[in-house]
Amino acid sequence: MSDDEKERTVELHYEGGTLTLPVFTGTEGERTIELKTLLGSTGMTTLDPGFGNTASCSSKITYIDGGAGVLRYRGYPIQDLAVGSSFLEVAYLVIYGELPEPGRLKEFSDKLRENADIPEDMGAFIDAMPRNGHPMALMASAVNTLAAYYDDSADPADENQVELATIRLMAKLPTIAARIYRNSIGEEPIAPDPSLGYVENFTRMTFGERRPDGELGELFGKAVDLLLLLHADHELNCSTATVRVVGSSQADIYASIASGVNALSGPSHGGANQAVLEMLDEIRDSGVELEDFLERVKNREVRLMGFGHRVYKNFDPRSKQIKNLATQILDRDDNPDELFELALRLEAAALKDPYFTERKLYPNVDFFTGVIYRAMGFPSNMFTVLFALGRLPGWIAHYREQLHDPAFRIARPRQHYVGSPERRYPGQG
Repeated sequence: MSDDEKERTVELHYEGGTLTLPVFTGTEGERTIELKTLLGSTGMTTLDPGFGNTASCSSKITYIDGGAGVLRYRGYPIQDLAVGSSFLEVAYLVIYGELPEPGRLKEFSDKLRENADIPEDMGAFIDAMPRNGHPMALMASAVNTLAAYYDDSADPADENQVELATIRLMAKLPTIAARIYRNSIGEEPIAPDPSLGYVENFTRMTFGERRPDGELGELFGKAVDLLLLLHADHELNCSTATVRVVGSSQADIYASIASGVNALSGPSHGGANQAVLEMLDEIRDSGVELEDFLERVKNREVRLMGFGHRVYKNFDPRSKQIKNLATQILDRDDNPDELFELALRLEAAALKDPYFTERKLYPNVDFFTGVIYRAMGFPSNMFTVLFALGRLPGWIAHYREQLHDPAFRIARPRQHYVGSPERRYPGQG
């Protein structure tokens, strides 16, 4: 066997024999051992809690190098997209694989404007749901219901129907989210305005006349667009993996996206920015000095929320863009939120402390997200809904990519059984 061939295979030695397994090399040089013959050849499976070492698919959508702090959508660095692109352009890129030509982007935007409204009886259905319910539960229910209202776009085997569902999901989710919010505060829903852009229309449907205007309003609009852009995809996180698993059963795209919403609702996934605000509230209300709070963190008495990341072992590349915009908003706000300033001071104090820098505990994207949304007027229970609006293009892209994957098959993880051995039921021998 040549050295070159050795690079493409590995050998597993086990009691009873040797199994040669192929090794595939990705675009950036990462290597993946294919295990699909393991069970049939050896009678054994692997145990990987949380699937942290398991690639369940091949994908062309997003590349992450956590150690180097790299995030790219379809090959484009997130830093470049954050500075030069927009959420709609990035959504198109993530879903369709290439940046759109100007005419194509306008066509995409026009389709979303034309499809932003929801049927009257669906609006009544949303209005009938408990108004004090968590917005993520209401959103998941509404997304699931889209398949009933639009059964002409629910067949995963029909590419035209999947495309139509893609447009409808992207167009209608902001309308649904805004209506859920308006219901929660006892105000009448605001219909979408086809003359407005995607983000501007969403903030208008949400806040109506209470929208900030002038330079501050413009900054808030940029903030929402940027935050949606930065959340557009993040490889196989919990909610995206859930979309793929549900979609692998040939469930329609609406059911699959609804499952992603439900997965994102968990506080360990989509609730991190809310946890940051709760931490800042506690620091402010207790009157503790930041240095003392950080000492408590180092003693493991409390957690420092919004720092560190399961994937990134360096700066979260998304956090730098958010901090820049957060600072601009703070500078121009005549009545800045005190938690905003507290967050900046806490970040500065932590980054001066070798304890955190040596452990590569840097601010992640969630650290400033919540304070920006709060400054705009969003209640904390809406933060995860905004996360879902941003992540929607990624969910759609992964669902669509999976449909065309030649290795596509229903997801069926194995288990390592540690329960009781066979037992006899009383009276049966």
